[in-house]
Amino acid sequence: MIYVAEHAPNEQRGAWTAWIVSTAGIGFLLAVAVITPARYLIGDADFIAWGWRIPFLLSSALLAFSLWIRLTLDESPEFKKMKEQGAGSKAPVSETFGQWKYIKLVLIALFGIVPGQAVVWYTGQFYTLFFLTRVLKVDASTANILLVSATVLTTPLYILFGWLSDRIGRKPVYLSGVILGALLIIPLFKTLTHYCNPTLERALKEAPIVVMADPAQCSLQFNPLGTAKFTSSCDIAKGSIVGYGLSYQNELAPVGATARIKIGNTAITSYNDTGPDAAAKAKDFNTALAAALKQGDLISGPANPAEINTPMALLVLIALLSFGTITFATTASMLIELFPSRIRYTAMSFPYHLGIAWFGGFLPATAFMIVAATGDIYSGLYYPAFIATISSIVVLLFAKETSGSDIYTH
Repeated sequence: MIYVAEHAPNEQRGAWTAWIVSTAGIGFLLAVAVITPARYLIGDADFIAWGWRIPFLLSSALLAFSLWIRLTLDESPEFKKMKEQGAGSKAPVSETFGQWKYIKLVLIALFGIVPGQAVVWYTGQFYTLFFLTRVLKVDASTANILLVSATVLTTPLYILFGWLSDRIGRKPVYLSGVILGALLIIPLFKTLTHYCNPTLERALKEAPIVVMADPAQCSLQFNPLGTAKFTSSCDIAKGSIVGYGLSYQNELAPVGATARIKIGNTAITSYNDTGPDAAAKAKDFNTALAAALKQGDLISGPANPAEINTPMALLVLIALLSFGTITFATTASMLIELFPSRIRYTAMSFPYHLGIAWFGGFLPATAFMIVAATGDIYSGLYYPAFIATISSIVVLLFAKETSGSDIYTH
């Protein structure tokens, strides 16, 4: 991003860097193009066991190609000029974090510019696939076709909004993306349910599930690495319902009581996953829960293809991905123009990568934790909506408009 920006004319920097940003969508398309045939040729079982390594091995070709490109590139005119004048920083880390004027810019980037882009883009590009397949039970092939189609149709928008930020400013374009995301993410996911699995939508309204548990036994099921194990009867009850992609209501149980799940007139007692008989308890519990859900017409099998309104579902996905293109297209140029040349690489890298990892990378685990705690399949979306709101406030109040600025003299 920096390399391209330092070659770009001041009045076209947004459009030029947007070409780099657009490769995020292209990367997703390449991933699907490699993984889908690999799964088909190897088979799902073998792909899960060992075949997932094949795409990583194939990526070594891209690594070699990118290394060759990098070795043939010359430094940017701006970097050469800075080097000739001896204006580079000898200690960019200490200079970045040793002066308040630069620390302030890092904080604006870390808690303002980057979080909004991360959660809005990750929600549209990645959480949608999880929601379609795991919650709405749309088959993987259909879900991938929908998301790939939406990605193809929205990828040119990166260039459009990058160009627009050169004309009307970075802040107006960026803020429109995060504000639209904050306001519309939850309604659009509910609309996605309506058009992809109306049977599930009706079940959520007509047959509520109640989890009766002692709050002291319920933990926050935050498991970003997938290695944590939640063993209390409350955690097992809530995790099981969320695993079915269903919502539930919370009800207080007496202190120390084993959690129960009430479905209509049927109550299923949960269990504590400890002791030598835990496996037998798990089998009995899962069998009883599946039977009760089936009796109450709550088990939503695979979404009925005849009930999926493909054009409308695609429009919803296009809208969700569009918010990400708006924010991401402007984030690169905003961050590059925020810092002076002599410390730009260091000062920009820290908030960008840390912010993406914190706010974007933890999004799926955080959303699941919120859903498991509240019982509402949409409640996890309050996380990106909240972060996008905070981000928009920080950018509105503290970030300066930088479009068209001379980033060498800046």
